[in-house]
This record gives sequence, C-alpha cells and structure tokens, in this order.
Amino acid sequence: MTPENGARAGLNLDDLVAIDVHVHVHADQHGHMALDDELSAAASKYFKGDPYDPTVPDIAADYRAQKMAAVIFTVDAEAATGQPTLSNEEIADLAAAHPDVLIPFGSIDPARGVAGIRAARRLVEEHGVRGFKFHPSFQNFLPNDPSVYPLYAEIESLGVPALFHTGQTGIGAGLPGGRGIKLRYSDPMLIDDVAADFPGLTIIMAHPSVPWQDAAISVATHKANVYIDLSGWSPKYFPPQLVHAISRQLKHKVLFGSDYPLLRPERWIRDFETLDVKPDVRPLVMKENAVRALGLDRA
Repeated sequence: MTPENGARAGLNLDDLVAIDVHVHVHADQHGHMALDDELSAAASKYFKGDPYDPTVPDIAADYRAQKMAAVIFTVDAEAATGQPTLSNEEIADLAAAHPDVLIPFGSIDPARGVAGIRAARRLVEEHGVRGFKFHPSFQNFLPNDPSVYPLYAEIESLGVPALFHTGQTGIGAGLPGGRGIKLRYSDPMLIDDVAADFPGLTIIMAHPSVPWQDAAISVATHKANVYIDLSGWSPKYFPPQLVHAISRQLKHKVLFGSDYPLLRPERWIRDFETLDVKPDVRPLVMKENAVRALGLDRA
C-alpha cells in the first residue's frame, strides 16, 4: 500500500502541531465493530455524542487535515466480552500506508498467555507496532497480577511503551452492573507496582484518573518511567489538582490525548485553551512530551 497524496515517508515532527496519543479504531475495513451494539450505544450516550466509527484511512484523513499525528489502537477484550477483536495486524498494516500521521499500537489480552507474548513480538518486529494498549477494567484483569508480568517483560525488552486505561470508563456506563466491568481494576496504584517492577518500561496512564486523581499524580511524580495522557475528559472538567500539576511537577509528564472518536481533538483543544496552564508548558503537552515518551526522537 502507498500513502495518500500529500503523505510523507514518515512523521515530520516539525510540521505537526500536535500528537494525539489516544485514538481508538472502532471499525475495520470489513464492517466489523470493536464494541457490540449495547456497549457502543452506552459509550455514545456517556460522551453525549452521535456514534462515529471511522476506519483507519478515515482517521488518517481526519488527522492529516489538522496537521496532527495520532496513536491508534483497538482493545482486545475478546476473552472477557466474547466480542471478536479487531485485527492488530490489519490496523498496523493500514497505518503503514499513512506514516506521516499514524502511529500504530497493538492490544494484547493478557488472557492469551504465551500466545499473546509471541504475538507482541511479531507485531513489533513484523508489523511496525510502536506500543501496546491495555484496559484492565474492560479486559477484566488486575494490572499487577504476576501472571501478566511475562507479557510486560516482553514489551519492556522490545523497547516500546505500554498505555493503561485508568479511572472511570465510559464503556458499560449506565448499564445494569456496568455490564460487569469493574472500575477498581483501573486504580493507578496498581500501575505503580508495574512501574516499580519494570523500570525500563515506559508507562502511560490514560485519562484523568477519577476518582483516584491524587494517586495518579503521585505515581507519575514518583516514577520516572510513568506519564499521564489527558484523554477521555473535556479539559473543562479536569480535577483542579490535575490542572495545577500540569504546569508544575508534571509539566514534562503529561500528554495530549483526545479519546477520538468519542471525544474529538478539536473540542479537546478548544477547552484546553481555557485552562490556567503556563504558555511555555502548552507545547510540551501538545507534542514535545509525546515525542520523548513514544521514543520518536530515537526513530
């Protein structure tokens, strides 16, 4: 496959105004959806938006038009939900056709065991995957469970980051029992164990970690290998202690993320501009911190 007209041989960091580190692929090229109808409808209601399920080429076009790059991924939760996962390989191979704007991450359900560990290496070495996404509540696992550690060790050895959902989730929100999804699995203090046990693993904690925001700030402050992405919430709803920390102890540790397509980057940026964030910190959040966290300065 070749890039669309206007695409470059790879990321040109100087030309990008931002890097969105949290972009979901909801639909593949064959009409298969990442979420079943009930979960998709509940998530759209939670985010107060109409369903929008772009394919990888659609995502590339959206971000190219805004001169942004996007980290894209699905979430492999097939063991917990029964919903067949989108193909990591297909997402990565489609992203390779748009290297000027797309950075592919994979997703491995820890329930896959040894097969998942081998898949992680294949995805990096053969498909150009640049990191891995985990959603402990949706995938139904405790991040600090020792049974998952061999997978983390493999990712650490591959030199790519791991991005973990933390805090509240819109998936299952408002449904009876939240469709069985357990919020406590996304407590950032569980990620603290992983960060301590794998100091060579770059970890990105996704989202304002409501109701554990203070814990997330502490983990990111204490652990040099831990970052926070600011996706999933309009910045106007950020907890005040997070807004305070962005310009201070976390100014080199926070990353722009939207949670596209449920929350679009243009809305996130518009609301972020209203926050009391120091002018010299804004470019760090929007791009420069992500360059370091994702290892793009070593690419």
